[in-house]
Amino acid sequence: MSSTPIPRAGLVLLGLLSLGWGFNWPIMKVVITEIPRLIFRGDCMLLASIGLFGIARLSGQSWKVPAGRWRQLVALASCNIVGWNVFAIYGVSLLPSGRAAILGYTMPLWSALLSVWFLNEPLTRRRLTGLVLGMSGMALLIGAEFEKLGSAPVGVLLMIIAAIFWAAGLVIYKANPLPMPITSLTAWQALLGGLPMALAGHALESADWGRLTFWPTFGFWYNVFIGLLFCYWAWNKLVQMVPASVSSLGSLIIPVVGVFSGMAFLNEIPRWQDFAALLLVLTAIGTVLLPARRSI
Repeated sequence: MSSTPIPRAGLVLLGLLSLGWGFNWPIMKVVITEIPRLIFRGDCMLLASIGLFGIARLSGQSWKVPAGRWRQLVALASCNIVGWNVFAIYGVSLLPSGRAAILGYTMPLWSALLSVWFLNEPLTRRRLTGLVLGMSGMALLIGAEFEKLGSAPVGVLLMIIAAIFWAAGLVIYKANPLPMPITSLTAWQALLGGLPMALAGHALESADWGRLTFWPTFGFWYNVFIGLLFCYWAWNKLVQMVPASVSSLGSLIIPVVGVFSGMAFLNEIPRWQDFAALLLVLTAIGTVLLPARRSI
């Protein structure tokens, strides 16, 4: 039996998503040199939500949340927006952007494992093999960071937690998809998740907006319009168009773009552990998500 193909429109979205999110890993590191982390993510998310609500209204989509689904919507925002963004932005501040991207995109592996517990999917030999391969990749990165005896092992842990939050959001959606227009769904998640981040950021941090240089300013607006407004919409649209396993598998190009864009823009020099971990993680996720061949 062949795997579920991605429609042509889905392939276009996947290509744009891979570039938009892949390049954003080094861009985020540039932004947080001048803008505090929580303010950066919270303000960007709120601005993106305003844009998404405006697009939804102009396209005739309803903003209404179905009765009895607010709790699920809040859970989605808590995982996909707050959990992922808070832990990821602190993680990427402690790691090279490429390494953070590799760890962040262990998400499909965690999603497959959470599906066993919460969606009653079977724990197959393939999933166990994928878990061993994925953990081996993470062990390589963690071991390499402990050589420094600094803050980088904390960065690894933060990125793993971020990936688990993102996976949990995907499982929550898979369990009972919300019957809402995708733009409105994305807008509500961005608003509900961005508001507490922005409030916490402005209460705990301060930004000197008048002294920002060009590239952090560019990166801030790149995140509003590309990294968040467009890419979050594209991701939710892709998950809606195809099975979650297919969209997760297709997204694996993103950490590859993240690694090489970090090399190009930040002069990061990946070590052999980075390439080995990337190979192990990609193999693990492929083992978990690629359909097994069936005899005809």
